[in-house]
Amino acid sequence: MSIEVGEHNLDLAEYRQGLRRMLADRNDTLDRWRRHYATVEETVAEHAQLVRLLHDSGWSRYGWPESVGGVGGDERHRAMLYDELAAAGLPIPEQYLPLETLGPAMLHFAPEAAAELLPAYLRGDEWWGQGFSEPEAGSDLASLRCRAVREGDEYVVTGQKIWTSHGATARRLMCLVRTGTPDSRHRGLSMLLIDTDTPGVLVRPLALASGRNELAEVFFDGVKVPAGRLIGGEGQGWAVAMYLLQWERSMFAWQCSATILRVLRTLRDDLAGSSAMPADAAARLARSYIDVVKLRARTVQTITRLAAGEAVGPEVSVDKILLAGADQGAFDTVRDLSESYFTLGQGMGSQRSDWWYSRSATILGGSAEVQRGILADRVLNLPKD
Repeated sequence: MSIEVGEHNLDLAEYRQGLRRMLADRNDTLDRWRRHYATVEETVAEHAQLVRLLHDSGWSRYGWPESVGGVGGDERHRAMLYDELAAAGLPIPEQYLPLETLGPAMLHFAPEAAAELLPAYLRGDEWWGQGFSEPEAGSDLASLRCRAVREGDEYVVTGQKIWTSHGATARRLMCLVRTGTPDSRHRGLSMLLIDTDTPGVLVRPLALASGRNELAEVFFDGVKVPAGRLIGGEGQGWAVAMYLLQWERSMFAWQCSATILRVLRTLRDDLAGSSAMPADAAARLARSYIDVVKLRARTVQTITRLAAGEAVGPEVSVDKILLAGADQGAFDTVRDLSESYFTLGQGMGSQRSDWWYSRSATILGGSAEVQRGILADRVLNLPKD
């Protein structure tokens, strides 16, 4: 079953039913993606093929405008795609994680560049990473130092990024850089889309406890970037970053919640067939399910607002806090209820690496402490003392 532009039906219920039928019809073909890959490089290469299948069959083009190769629709279609993939026992492709944050920002602030570049992303031909944090600028991004100087029709970029998501495999990086004076804080920031194969770009994968190279540090040594790759105007970098956070807090959280539900369903089924089920297994599973349901109950409100074209404010930090708790709690449940098999079992490689990575849930993308501070100051208006 495939879909052509002009023949699509944007009805949400029919979309879900049609997507579910397609996944069921191709169940045997899809089996190749229901396995654990040893390296990030192998994972993203295989996931790119799944992205291509979903694009060519038409189902992943829902939720994106025709200007970038989509067929229309909104965030709710994309959320349904992630749910149905997880329900079918499939991974949500790694490429979709940064797409959900970087894609909407491109569409809003640089529609011409989006029309040129996003179609290849949607097809799975390339994927991007996000370069925000620096060695001395993590949660306080306004203090970053990576410098971009305008010279004619180019920007010359010098500096360093760290904890760069998908940095080791990304074709391009959306980087927050300083175009203003060193003391200009957020007012002097701009956003550039930088090709990783540009001379002067050095990418070094970071060794993580999980054994996987999801993150990288990136060095820029006089890197020349066309001025046409400026996302928004010069000095608008902070606005772009705050805009994309709406999707990072909501759509990324929804993706994670779908994956967590898949992991918990697998654990439930494994325990049901075990002759030595831990005494507290049912209670632990129930608590983890409740955490995910709380997250989704909150996040669906945010996604509905985004789909309606509404701006989401600082209250979206609630989504981030709930995600961190659900993510860490679920993988703690997997670890504890799997007992020694979690540590020694050959079939637990994915769960072990996911458990390690979940430790960062309260830090990456803005720490839990920072999120609580935002809610206290900007939502609850609590006194600072």
